[in-house]
Amino acid sequence: MSAEPTLTARREGGLDIPLLVWRLGEPLMAISSAPLGGGIGVRHWVVNATVPMSYRRDDPDVHLAEIAARQGLGGPGIGLLTGVDVAEVVTAEDTGVRAWATVGLGDPIWAAAASTAAAPGPGTVNIVVRVPVRLSPAALVNAVATATEAKAQALWEIGLPATGTATDAVSVLCAAGGPEAAYGGPRSEWGAPLARAVRAAVRTGGGTGQGSGMPWSDRLL
Repeated sequence: MSAEPTLTARREGGLDIPLLVWRLGEPLMAISSAPLGGGIGVRHWVVNATVPMSYRRDDPDVHLAEIAARQGLGGPGIGLLTGVDVAEVVTAEDTGVRAWATVGLGDPIWAAAASTAAAPGPGTVNIVVRVPVRLSPAALVNAVATATEAKAQALWEIGLPATGTATDAVSVLCAAGGPEAAYGGPRSEWGAPLARAVRAAVRTGGGTGQGSGMPWSDRLL
């Protein structure tokens, strides 16, 4: 996986809208909750696409596939959407584990809130993590839980009474071959640096203005 994603833009609705593209040097094993490419499997690329807060498409997977095709991306990949400017992506690294986060916190929630009514407003914390070794299927699942716990810790540390937003997504990528690491929990060999990297990225993104939740579309006004 490249050291950093490429920041580019796509033309839609008469606007140049920011887009992050990871062009993987080799296919990687991944687990993801993304609208496109979710689940567990080998993936060839990742995109994190800004969308205006007026976004109303009910087929985000199709939209993301169209975006990827226009970027010349082939094979299965992962596609993420957010209302914030992906140019403000924050990167953190710890012991070979690298995390990227785009942090929109305009609509924070408690996961187990008494009411599940949707509230208006910008949101979405998108997290992409790269682990330099192969993780077992169980470790991949555990790594998603570890990343989510680290995100919640970061939000608590910046003083936000929430566990995230209703549309957060996590993607963890690892080597597709080699000996498997069996564990991905927060005290495991690779889960511990993963937790620290995600915490650092989300805490920085949430504490430097990105997390204020100003949607990208509002910046055009």
